[in-house]
Amino acid sequence: MKFRSKQAFLSLAVALALGGMVVADASAQSRDSNRSSKGKKADKAQEALYPEATREAPTVKASAKAGKKLQKLIDVYNKDDFAQTVTLAQELLAEPAANEYDKSLAAQLAAQAAYNQDDNAAAKDYLRQALEFGGLDNNGHYQSMLMLAQLQLSDDELEPGLATLDRYLSETRSTRPEDLVIKGQALYQLERFKDAIGPLKQAIDASPEPKDNWVQLLMATYAETGQNAEAIALAEKLAAKNPTDKKAQTNLATVYAQADQMDKAAAVLEKLRAAGQLSDEREYRQLYITYANMDGREKDVISVINEGLQKGILKPDHQTYLALAQSYYYSEQIPQAIENWQKAAPLSKDGETYLNLARVLWQEDRIAEAKQAAKQALDKGVKKPDDARKIINLK
Repeated sequence: MKFRSKQAFLSLAVALALGGMVVADASAQSRDSNRSSKGKKADKAQEALYPEATREAPTVKASAKAGKKLQKLIDVYNKDDFAQTVTLAQELLAEPAANEYDKSLAAQLAAQAAYNQDDNAAAKDYLRQALEFGGLDNNGHYQSMLMLAQLQLSDDELEPGLATLDRYLSETRSTRPEDLVIKGQALYQLERFKDAIGPLKQAIDASPEPKDNWVQLLMATYAETGQNAEAIALAEKLAAKNPTDKKAQTNLATVYAQADQMDKAAAVLEKLRAAGQLSDEREYRQLYITYANMDGREKDVISVINEGLQKGILKPDHQTYLALAQSYYYSEQIPQAIENWQKAAPLSKDGETYLNLARVLWQEDRIAEAKQAAKQALDKGVKKPDDARKIINLK
C-alpha cells in the first residue's frame, strides 16, 4: 500500500492569500481574512509582509480622475456585492484615465470577487492583470502572486502553479513555513518526491508547532523515495503525539507495511480493532490485507473479514469473498473455501474465479459441479480457455 499524490489522507487546503480582503479607501490595501474586525485592518495593512523582497514598491496612488470610480468599487466590494464588483472593476480596467494603481487594485478586487463566485478561471485572469499592471505595494502584489499560484495548483495546473510559486519565493525571499509547504505539496503532486523533501523539512524544522498534515506529507514523501527509516520515525512521532487519533495510527500502519514490517502494521491495526475504532471498509481491508501478506495468518484474515461482514462494514463483493475463499483454502477448510468461491465467482468481471472454483471442485471429486463451473468460466471469459475445456472434457 503506497501513498500517492491524490490520496485523501493528506488534505492541505488551499489557504488563498487574499482571504476576505477589505479595503478601507482608494489608497489602502489589506489582506486580513477576518471581516468581523475591519477596524484592525488598516493597521495590519501597513505591516511589511515581505521586508526582504527584491521588488522596489511603486509609490503611485489612486489617480484624481479615476479616484471616485475606484472608491465606489471598493465600497461595493466591502458590501460583498461580488457581481457588481466585477462589473465596476471591468469598467475601471477599461478607463483611459485610470493609472496602474487604479487598474491593479481593480483587478485584485475583481479576482477576489470572481473567486467568491467560484469562477477560478476569471480570478486567475484578473490576478495576472494585477501583476502585469504592477501598481500595488509589495504586500498586495505578492499576495496576488501567491493567490494565483494557489489557484493554479488547486486547478491541477501544477507546472504553471509551481513556476508562479517559485517566482513568488525568489522575489520575496520568503522562508515562511506555510509557503514552503505549498511548494513541497506541489512537488509531491508532480511526483518529484526527492525535490519535495527539502522545502517540507525546512518548513517543519522552522515551525515551533508544525501542523500534523505537514508531517504526514513529509512522511509520505520519504516513503515514496524509499527512505523507510525516516518515514517510520516521523510516523511513530506523529502517532505518539496523537495516541487517540485514528488517522495517525492507520498512517503508521501503512508506513510499517510500506517497509514490509507487517507484524508491526498488524499490531497497530489490531489495537484499533480491539478498541472498536475500526469503523469503515478501508480500515478493515487494510487489516485483512496486512494479514494476507503474512505467512500463516489465514485464520486472522478469516476472522477480520467475517467480523467486517457481520457488522455490515465490509461489502459482500468479489474482493472480500475471494480473500475469504483463499484464506479458507490455505488453512485447509475446503468446504468453506468452495462456498466463498461460489459467492465470489458471479461477482467477478471475468471467468477466472469460476475457473479456480472448477479446479478445486475437481480436486474434491465434485465432478458435475466442476464441469458446470468450467462452462461458466468460458461464458464469462478466461485467459486460458483450454484449461476450462480440459475440465469439461475430463471423464
